[in-house]
Amino acid sequence: MSTNTYFTEYENLEIHELMLKDRPRQAAYFEAILGNKELFKDKVVMDVGAGTGILSAFCAKAGARLVYAIEASNVATKVALDLIQDNGLTNVVKVINSRVEEFVLPTTAEKVDIIVSEWMGFYLLHEGMLDSVLYARDNFLKEDGLLFPSECTIFVAPCSVPSLYDDWNNVDGINMATFASKLRAQKSSKPSVLSVEPKDLLHEGVVFHWMNLLDVTVDELNCIEFKDVVALQKNGNHQGFCIWFEVRFPGDNSVVLSTSPEAPQTHWKQVVLVLPEEICENMEAREPVAFKICMKRSGDDARKYNLEVDQLDPETEEHPVPCPCHMTKCILTEAHLKMMDTS
Repeated sequence: MSTNTYFTEYENLEIHELMLKDRPRQAAYFEAILGNKELFKDKVVMDVGAGTGILSAFCAKAGARLVYAIEASNVATKVALDLIQDNGLTNVVKVINSRVEEFVLPTTAEKVDIIVSEWMGFYLLHEGMLDSVLYARDNFLKEDGLLFPSECTIFVAPCSVPSLYDDWNNVDGINMATFASKLRAQKSSKPSVLSVEPKDLLHEGVVFHWMNLLDVTVDELNCIEFKDVVALQKNGNHQGFCIWFEVRFPGDNSVVLSTSPEAPQTHWKQVVLVLPEEICENMEAREPVAFKICMKRSGDDARKYNLEVDQLDPETEEHPVPCPCHMTKCILTEAHLKMMDTS
């Protein structure tokens, strides 16, 4: 996807409608900004990828002295300008139709105190917009400045995917298991965006990756690898790996926006890496699942990532200590640790 195509897509107002109707998303930014007015009072703020300008308006209402609402698509002139004018905020919010990489601060202007952005994509990094936020951080943020959000975490958990497995065993009395197998093979070549029911998680999830946005670099986003052994926490069919994320905002009124299956649904839903065929049906709680996931930026399109998962042998992989799985070595290790605690 070219940069021009990417920004042109955001001229479709239905995309903004989807985001604005996402109540967990909206509520998190509202609470993070308006709930921390002391951080915004009389401050200079930059909103990277301002879209309709609603986050810039939040910043102005929180007491910011000046807000640069930077938006590369034509939504800046077609929507954001009107929104700021309609809300009487033109004396505070300056809408700028530009990529942040091409923006230049006025010669007499100071760097900004806060950068606000809603840059997250599917599995957190899809769309590569974090690159632009980090560019703004490195070029426009004061040394003691703040980022909203400031931290982010990616989680992964083994899961069942009945919508691609069990639901096809009987379609109006017809067994379509062979069709489902071909469908999974097709879908296994790329991540699937699904709403995963909490009951379909076979584990509460482990941290795949964590970032402090004040110090992460663009190069560190090019490839993220994670390997682990987890013990299933419930019985079920292992049919895929569910990925979700959460972001945390700074301030005493600390706000977390989560896309977990356990949290209220967002437009991001969850991303599932579907296994072409079940590794094992009717797995039991405490069975170990060993795996490695690689999230690598696409060479053809830097805004997309290739996600690959490899199933590993839990017999040969190193387990965390303690590990609650039912393998003998882990049971013995756990018993030994308990004896040491009581001695």
